[in-house]
Amino acid sequence: MTMSTNNRSGKLDQTVAQARAAREAREKGYREQALKLYPWVCGRCGREFNRQNLSQLTVHHRDHNHDNNPGDGSNWELLCLYCHDNEHSKYLDAGYGEVMPEKEKQAATFNPFENLAAMMKNRQDGE
Repeated sequence: MTMSTNNRSGKLDQTVAQARAAREAREKGYREQALKLYPWVCGRCGREFNRQNLSQLTVHHRDHNHDNNPGDGSNWELLCLYCHDNEHSKYLDAGYGEVMPEKEKQAATFNPFENLAAMMKNRQDGE
């Protein structure tokens, strides 16, 4: 490696480390606030938590924006690891996440009841 490559790698490593530290500090701040505001219960399944298993209780951002952290906690809910994973899976599966290309983010077009009136009329006429 040349000296400039080493410098770039070092700067990249430093930038990544700073970003991780900032994220951890931000998460710690809103997590501690949420744990003070809300009872230690999963908002979905109702599982109760105590100091021994509190690490399994997460803070979920209702609008999925981790930078939106109002002091009143209105964008947060406490969810266990399983319910939190499920919530994010639903979000991604619905096509609202960044993993789905924009052209595929569209409403379903199939309507199983589209011809229901005609089918009911045909059935009545046949009786």
